[in-house]
Amino acid sequence: MKKIVALFMLSVSLMFGAINLQTATKDELMSIKGIGPVKAEQIIKYRKTNKIKSADDLKNIKGFGDGVVDNVKKNKTVSSEKVKAKKEKSTKKVEDKVKAKKTETKDKALKKTKETKKSTKEKASKKTDAKVKSVKEKTAKKTKTKKEELLLKK
Repeated sequence: MKKIVALFMLSVSLMFGAINLQTATKDELMSIKGIGPVKAEQIIKYRKTNKIKSADDLKNIKGFGDGVVDNVKKNKTVSSEKVKAKKEKSTKKVEDKVKAKKTETKDKALKKTKETKKSTKEKASKKTDAKVKSVKEKTAKKTKTKKEELLLKK
C-alpha cells in the first residue's frame, strides 16, 4: 500500500512540475536531470541534518555545482506552499480511499460473521428440536407401554 501511495505522490509531483527537495523520495530526486542514485542519496543524507530551503542550498553538498543546481532550478524547484497543499490534499484523498476500502472490508467480514452465527444458531436449533422430538416420542412410547401394562394387569 505504501508503494502505491509513493507512486501516486511521485506522479502528482511530476504533474505539478515541482519537487520538494526537503521531502522528495530517492526516485523523485533521480527524476531531475543530473541527479543519479549517488547524488540523490547525498541530498537525503544532507537534509537529515540541514533544511533545504532553495535549490541553492544544494551547493553545500560536495559534488553539486552550478550545473546541477541550474537543472534543479530550471526543471524542478522546491515546492511552494500551494503545491505542498495540493500534494497533501491528493495524499488525503488516497488515504480516505484506503480507509473507506478498509471499512468496507470490515463491514463485509462482520456481515459474514453475523450470517455464520445465524446459520450456526439455526443448525443448533434444528438439532435441539430434533432431540426434543426424539425424547418426546420415547417418552410417549414409554407412557403408552406403561398404560398397556396397567390394562393387562387389570
